[in-house]
Amino acid sequence: MKVLLIGVGGVGEAIASISKDRDWLEKMVLADYNLKRAEEVQKKLGDENKFPIEQVDASNKEEIVTLAKKHKCDLIMNGCDPSFNESIFDAAYEAGCNYMDMAMTLSKPHPEEPYSKSYIKLGDYQFERAKQWEDKGITAIVGSGVEPGMADVFARYGADYLFDELEEIGIKDGNNFVAEGYSVPFGFSIWTTIEECLNPPVIWERDKGWYTTEPFSEPEIFELPEGIGPVELVNVEHEEVLLVPRYIDKGLKRVTFKFGLGNDFITMLKNLRELGLHRKDKVKVGDVYVSPRDVVAATAPNPAYLGPRLTGKTCAGTWIKGKKDGKERQVYLYQVADNQECMKTFGSQAVVAQTAFPPVIMMELLAEGIWSGKGVFGPEAFDAVPFMERMEEYKFPYGMTEMESEYKSMLEEVAATKE
Repeated sequence: MKVLLIGVGGVGEAIASISKDRDWLEKMVLADYNLKRAEEVQKKLGDENKFPIEQVDASNKEEIVTLAKKHKCDLIMNGCDPSFNESIFDAAYEAGCNYMDMAMTLSKPHPEEPYSKSYIKLGDYQFERAKQWEDKGITAIVGSGVEPGMADVFARYGADYLFDELEEIGIKDGNNFVAEGYSVPFGFSIWTTIEECLNPPVIWERDKGWYTTEPFSEPEIFELPEGIGPVELVNVEHEEVLLVPRYIDKGLKRVTFKFGLGNDFITMLKNLRELGLHRKDKVKVGDVYVSPRDVVAATAPNPAYLGPRLTGKTCAGTWIKGKKDGKERQVYLYQVADNQECMKTFGSQAVVAQTAFPPVIMMELLAEGIWSGKGVFGPEAFDAVPFMERMEEYKFPYGMTEMESEYKSMLEEVAATKE
């Protein structure tokens, strides 16, 4: 497979690094607006032929199409902030390439009732064009990172193999990171973090469809595994809530996404909003126009370089509630990444590495024809087993916790009789 990777920031670099020695990868073009950054990543990889570099403006569809055709690429991998999704997605369509991203096209809040009604939802732009992609015979997998991405695969696996009936699916993410010298560091794309945390969170319910709430709503304490411990989680806008109900039924009644931000981080985000520094639109400063959010993203500590200062673990996972064999059941399927281990193994901090490995597995499944289809899809559209079988091979094994339920009691009784 020949891949055009647009954006070689922290996650883009990790995607290239994890892909480097895979037999299915023939070439991965490292394309970035900052050519020096692309050169830096190429030098680390040590292979100019397999990883050629190009300069590209991700907002310029024609430039992307030209590069895809120049290198005869089979797939365009979008490693940019979602503000560039439309141009990259449309370029892939025009070039006749398959496409993947890790975050779907952006939402727009309801103009009158932003905290109760959905309006333009995450991914609407892409799914509205699904028939065009199907007719052209090409594939787009949207939301292919860890969340969305791996978490959606877990939802598919749970629905297919662990439950007869579903009640609720909730994506639950948190960590116990400590960053030397920083009280509230960004672990991921600063621009994207501000976007998803300050937008109205979206919830899906069978009787109501998609609706929104206030940011940081419905706080709950959730016990995260492998020593992370109890973390307060709050509602955050995220793609899984838009994807899971499209593909999974079995009586499913509710879907949410909750993230452990921490009080200090929430306070910082609220302060950015109060000061207007979260805004995407440009304001005049002296003789120039700048986006306040772009200024914050440019001046805050870059998550790609925080790795050596970071200790702790991050957990991404999918909690599922329903019934199996007539008994109530709750499970939490998860993946835990330790920052120091990720730095040693991949040279990337944990959140970056954890986000990068799922799209690499998905590219492999596409290259080998194991996942296939024509149109626009979320990861839930495909069989979860081939993905999950590869997780340990990629050094990101998954775990599962059987939580308090009738079904857990039944399993314990069965185990006791065998003893």
